Amino acid sequence: MKFGFICPQVPGHLNAITALARHVQMRGHDVVFLYSSGAAGLPFIPGEEEERVFSERRAEISKKQGEEALKFSMSLIMSQSESIIKSLPTIVQSNQIDALIIDYVHFYVELAAIQLGIPYIHVFAAMHFDYSGHTPLMCYGWPHETTAAALARNQDGVAKFLQMLHEANGEIRAQAEAAGLKIDWNDPCSTLSPWASISQVPKAFDFESSHWPSQFHHTGPFHDGQGREPVDFPWEQITGEPLIYASMGTILNGRADVFRTIIAALAKHKDLQLVLSIGDQIDPQQLGPAPKNAIIVKRTPQLELLKRASVCITHAGLNTVLESLAQGVPQVAIPVAFDQPGVAARIAHHRTGVVTSLDKLTADHLSTLLNEALNNSAYRNNTLRLQRAIDEANGLSAAVDIIEQALGISRNSLRSSTKDCGNRDKKTAGSSVPV
Repeated sequence: MKFGFICPQVPGHLNAITALARHVQMRGHDVVFLYSSGAAGLPFIPGEEEERVFSERRAEISKKQGEEALKFSMSLIMSQSESIIKSLPTIVQSNQIDALIIDYVHFYVELAAIQLGIPYIHVFAAMHFDYSGHTPLMCYGWPHETTAAALARNQDGVAKFLQMLHEANGEIRAQAEAAGLKIDWNDPCSTLSPWASISQVPKAFDFESSHWPSQFHHTGPFHDGQGREPVDFPWEQITGEPLIYASMGTILNGRADVFRTIIAALAKHKDLQLVLSIGDQIDPQQLGPAPKNAIIVKRTPQLELLKRASVCITHAGLNTVLESLAQGVPQVAIPVAFDQPGVAARIAHHRTGVVTSLDKLTADHLSTLLNEALNNSAYRNNTLRLQRAIDEANGLSAAVDIIEQALGISRNSLRSSTKDCGNRDKKTAGSSVPV
C-alpha cells in the first residue's frame, strides 16, 4: 500500500511523523511526503508555495504568545490547507497514493481525501484535541476536574476555539461547497478520520477520561533516534556538573528576554551547567556575555543532551516533553501558546515537573522552580514511572498496528506483495518525486 504523509515542515512535527513513516515503510509499504522540502531521507514531493506561507512569517510569529499566537498560526495553517486542498487530488492520483496520513494540525486537508473517496488517518504530533469538554482543550492550561463548573468551563473553551476556526476557515468552507461536500461545520469531529486518529501521547501521561471516540488511540512517542540532521556541538565544554538543558522550541523562540531570564537564573547556580538552545531567530550576542557555566548555541543534539540532563527547562512543546520523559528527566515548563498550556497542565497533573507562565517569569522565580525540580525526589520518581510506561507502550509499533488494522491490511498479503519493495525504496529514498 502507498501512503502519502502530510505534516507541517517544522522539526517538532517532522521528527515525529518521519519516524512513523519509517516504521510504516519497514512493514513493507511505500511512503511519500507531500508538500515537503525534504523528509529525513524519505521520498518527498515538493510544496514550495505551501512552505512559503509559513517561512515568510517565521520571524513575526516567533515573538507572539497566547491567543494572539494561536490565531496568527491558525490563519497561516488555513492558507496552507486551502492551497493543499486544491492541488492534492491531482497529486494523489498521479502518484497512485492509496491512503493519506495527515497531521491533524493541517486543519481540513482531509476534505480532499473525502472528495477522492480514499481512506485517511489522522495523527497528532502535537497534543490531541478533546472537543467533548470532558477534559480541557489542549490550548488551555486548566487543571483536569470533573465538577459541573469545570465541565462548563471546558465547553466554553471549546466554543471559543471553534469560533476561531470559523473566523479563519471561510475560504475552505467555500471550497467544500464548490466540491459538493456536505460538512457540519458546527461539529469539529465531522471530518475526523472514521478509520483512526492516533496520538503519540501515552495514556499514562494524559488526563483520565472514558469519553474518547472508539477510533481514537493513545500510543506512545514516535521516537526512533533516526532522521535528524547532525549538529556540531562543543562536547568538550561539558564539565560533568549536573546539566540543565533549556529550549523554547523552534517556532515561538524569538523573545530574547525569556532567554536572558533563563541565563540569569542559572547564573545563581554555580554548581550547575546550562546548555541553552536558542533557535534561529535570536543571535547569541543579543543575550549579552554568557556566564562561565553556560553553553549557548542555536541548535543542539537534543536527544543526546537529554540523556545527560538533570532537568529540562522547556516551552512545554509535546515532543520535547515526551523526549524528556523518555529519558527520565523532570521538567520546568514555561508554556507560550498552541498546545503548550495543555501539555504543561499534564506535567502539573502527573507531577513530572513544575509549571510557571511568562508573566511570572523572573530569574529569582525560575531559580526557585529549578531548585524544586532538582531536589524534590517526587518529580524524578514520577518521571521514571512515565519513562517505564513509554517503554512498555512501544508507540511506533503500536501506531503502525493501528493503521494496518484500521485499513484491513493483512500481514500475510503484505509478505507476498512487497518482495521487491526494498529495491523500490532504495531508488526513491531521500529524493524528490515528480508530480
